[in-house]
Amino acid sequence: MDLRHATWFKSSKSGPNCDNCVEVAYVTGAVGVRDSKDKTGPALVFAPGDWHAFVARTRSGGFVQH
Repeated sequence: MDLRHATWFKSSKSGPNCDNCVEVAYVTGAVGVRDSKDKTGPALVFAPGDWHAFVARTRSGGFVQH
């Protein structure tokens, strides 16, 4: 998938000088995720439903180990 022209963004919770973050881009039929330190490097691509399920589980604390 060609993500060269995608509009990438970081979480609103990331600081303005955050260089150690992930960036996300919503494109038709997919969600791209990349390392903010390596903008020309590889990106992971998820189906929108899978990405939204991951975000929901993260927000609910589903990945926290006790």
